[in-house]
Amino acid sequence: MVATAGSAVWGSCRFCGTAVAPGASACGLCGADRPVPASALPSAPVAVRRRITLTNWLRALIVLAVAVGLSWTLIDSVLTGPPAVPDPLTTTGTYAVPPGSTPILTGEVTGGDYVVGNFTSVRPYLAEITLSVFTAQGWRGLQENGSGSPVWSSPSEGSGRIIFSALYTTNYTFVLTNSYAEAAHLNITVYVATEYESNVGNDGFG
Repeated sequence: MVATAGSAVWGSCRFCGTAVAPGASACGLCGADRPVPASALPSAPVAVRRRITLTNWLRALIVLAVAVGLSWTLIDSVLTGPPAVPDPLTTTGTYAVPPGSTPILTGEVTGGDYVVGNFTSVRPYLAEITLSVFTAQGWRGLQENGSGSPVWSSPSEGSGRIIFSALYTTNYTFVLTNSYAEAAHLNITVYVATEYESNVGNDGFG
């Protein structure tokens, strides 16, 4: 393969096929001596010409493969978008709830979005439990002096649905309440499954 720089015609290295500057006595890449001048390339030995041609084709294929790979990576990232990050309020789990109130989930809910799911007492089976949702301020008030009120609460039952819609954007805490007396020493094991749902029709909520 020949290359040009200004008016000078470059030759090729007989070993690696790299373009060699006019008048050079050795290849600047591999160090092989006796580069083939451009004028002598047509009359060079067949093996030399074949090596130069194959080397240049191999280089072209490598460049093409890299270009195709980079293009595919860019196209794939555009089509698939950013990686999905699980919402902390989309989860399943089993919780041991002693007498009193036990927080199980905390996360931000955008106004107009909602969290749905279900809960079931599995030990003792269908023992009554209450699931409530508090704002950060309400949960803090309940902990400090018992004055906090939930923004949503299920009936006290052994199994129930969770359907909570946020009126405004803030952090919410989901709390399980075991209403049995502490003297009963009754821990209730509760299975909870929740899923965060975006309500695109209510994007105007605060």
